[in-house]
Amino acid sequence: MVRIGVLGLQGAIREHIRSVEAVGAEGIVIKHKEQLEEIDGLILPGGESTTMRRLIDKYDFLEPLINFGKQGKPIFGTCAGLILLANDIVGNDNAHLRLMDMKVERNAFGRQRESFEAELEIKGVASDFEAVFIRAPYIVEVGPEVEVMATYKGSIVAAKQGHFLCSAFHPELTDDHRLTAYFKEMVEKANEPVLQGV
Repeated sequence: MVRIGVLGLQGAIREHIRSVEAVGAEGIVIKHKEQLEEIDGLILPGGESTTMRRLIDKYDFLEPLINFGKQGKPIFGTCAGLILLANDIVGNDNAHLRLMDMKVERNAFGRQRESFEAELEIKGVASDFEAVFIRAPYIVEVGPEVEVMATYKGSIVAAKQGHFLCSAFHPELTDDHRLTAYFKEMVEKANEPVLQGV
C-alpha cells in the first residue's frame, strides 16, 4: 500500500486524508520535515498560499519540499497548493517551490464568485467531475512540458508536469475521489522498482 502524505500546516487536511484512504492508500498528516522520508507521494492542500508559505518557512519545509519533488516523488497541489508549485505568480516576484513551469493568478475568478461549483472534463480522469472552487486561482500560461488537463471557461484549472499534478479546485470536498485515485496511480508508477537489464 502506498503512503501519501498531506502537508499538515493549514487547509483541508482531514478531507484529503479521507479521500486518500477512500482510494485505498495510507494517508499520513505531515507536520515535520523528517516525515517526508516516510511517504511515497505528497498532497499540498488548499488554504491561503501566503500563510502556508510563512508556515513552510517557520518549520523549515522549503528545501525539503523542493528536494522531495526533485527526487521524482509525486506532488499534488490543490488550490493554494497549485500556487505553491508554480514557478511564476502574477504580481509576485517570489514564487515558492518553483516545481511546475506555469504562471498562475491568485483569487483569479473574482470576489463575486468566491465559491462555486462546475462540472469539468478532466483529461484521463473524468468527463463529469463536479469541481468545487473556493477563491480559486487559475493557470495563466504553461510551459511546453506541462499538460493541460482541464479548463473552465477558457482558463486552465488542472495540469500535470511529469510527476507533478495540480488543480485550482478542491477535489477533497466531494465524494468523487477519481482525481485522488489518479494521483495514487501516479504515486504507484513512480514507486515501481526499476527493471534492470531489461
